[in-house]
Amino acid sequence: MADLSAEQLNEISKGTFADLMGLRVTELGPDRVRGEWTVTPRLHQPAGIQNGGVLCTVVETLASTGGAAWYGERGVVVGVNNNTDFLRAVREGKLTAEATPLHRGGMQQLWQVVISDDDGRLVARGQVRLQNLPHRS
Repeated sequence: MADLSAEQLNEISKGTFADLMGLRVTELGPDRVRGEWTVTPRLHQPAGIQNGGVLCTVVETLASTGGAAWYGERGVVVGVNNNTDFLRAVREGKLTAEATPLHRGGMQQLWQVVISDDDGRLVARGQVRLQNLPHRS
């Protein structure tokens, strides 16, 4: 993951859950990951607004991707906690998310993800705790 570009990641992610939601990674690095998607009716919950599960998925996906890019060839990372707060209902439009690390240690990482609308208003904020799993010798 450390050597992948955003375009390469989007290509190998075709057919995955994130791809089905329309999430496209626009920047990929060990210190920041950015992505965007368009809210459409197929991503709504019954009240006609963006389903919170989509927001949680974006938080998990971008944090895990950044964590894996940082951890690199040492092993793999897995999410062990996702806490996402929904702050603004959205019915349509493009949303942008940015993931940045809050802590990176030998065994765990903590990443924050901020999701905004086209007007720069905060839609959701989440954090994901990742477990670093080193390759066994």
